[in-house]
Amino acid sequence: MRRSEHAQADEPPGSAAPGKARKRVVIAVAALLTAGVVGISLAGVRSAGKPSGAAASGAPRVSTVAVVRTDLSSTLSLNGTLGYGRTVSVKGGKDGLVTQLPAVGAKVSRGRSLYRLDDRPVPVFYGTTPLFRPLDTRGLMGRDVKVVADNLRALGYDIGAQPASGSWVAQRPEPTGAASASPSPSPSASPSPSPSYVRVKPGEGVLTASLIAAVGRWQTQVGMPSTGVLGAGDVAVLPGEVRVGAVQAQPGDPATGTLMSVTGTAKSVSVPLDATDVDSIQQGDKATVTLPDNSEAHGTVSAISTDAQASDQAGGDSGGTPQLVVTVSLDSTAALRRLNSAPVQVQFTGQTKKGVLAVPVGALLALSGGGYALQLPGGRLLAVETGMFAKGLVEVSGTGITAGTKVATAS
Repeated sequence: MRRSEHAQADEPPGSAAPGKARKRVVIAVAALLTAGVVGISLAGVRSAGKPSGAAASGAPRVSTVAVVRTDLSSTLSLNGTLGYGRTVSVKGGKDGLVTQLPAVGAKVSRGRSLYRLDDRPVPVFYGTTPLFRPLDTRGLMGRDVKVVADNLRALGYDIGAQPASGSWVAQRPEPTGAASASPSPSPSASPSPSPSYVRVKPGEGVLTASLIAAVGRWQTQVGMPSTGVLGAGDVAVLPGEVRVGAVQAQPGDPATGTLMSVTGTAKSVSVPLDATDVDSIQQGDKATVTLPDNSEAHGTVSAISTDAQASDQAGGDSGGTPQLVVTVSLDSTAALRRLNSAPVQVQFTGQTKKGVLAVPVGALLALSGGGYALQLPGGRLLAVETGMFAKGLVEVSGTGITAGTKVATAS
């Protein structure tokens, strides 16, 4: 990109006085586009009164190129790591001794035992809210209750009807039947609901008599005491099916510490991205992953973290540029059967524009009044609008700009 300090677009070459023309200088600035980032550097200086091929001593030559019609794609190449995604630490939720642990690499799905505590299984439930209290009273409600209801239903147990969101539920034990639920408190109640009634909020479940009975049947099936009651640490609530990545505990250890770390079961690629470059990659962008044996796998950006963390520098310091983590989900893992983890190279393909007019970035003239222009071999300037920058080229459009038009550029 070159800068004209005084020239304006469409200015006739002979309009300025000869003395002014001799003093006018055009500073050629070459813009280097690498990995989607445009950097600007001084390329050289030439007199606007000289032919485009003449250059000041020591400055780059200015040559002519033709405007081309081509396809442009924004790409970015970064280092990444093949693995199983984010690691989650699993801690025991109650006192006791660990009596059995899974093998590294084992996959554990809903309802299966992840480990044994005091020789009782601790099965996996899917969800985001761990059990944090005894679920032992009819009418009790909360997100933890919904985790139990959703998982038992998914495992095929009849849990009965759950009160709808917005219903009023009695939170006192009743002799028989499920927890009462109705659109509103009884007519005898005051305008404000009685303290024994609570409204079901979105995302909450209700501990009904039917759900308590289902819990008891499930406990018998998996080898737990059939009490109908679940509490903190009785199940391991995880986002989904997991793969055991590492085991920190040993049989006989107290269960209150970190027992193991788990990940998802699908292989993916994690790529650190400088927070300053976050706009260069979007969720849904396509990516090509080059493996250590130079074979390729294809994928899609499935997630971009929102919390930037300081990157590690040499020597263990963590004062580098804040980084986000980009997750690439792979279209197929057939070529990755023998790899659990590996360093990889990831090329992201962003926006693509087909059949646009483009010139080298060095052909742009930054006008003193704002905007950009291209210079014809005779010296005349044509104002242009710029679009995508990619691989040293820039998309241009404007009156008089067609494929094949010769323009000056820094070389």
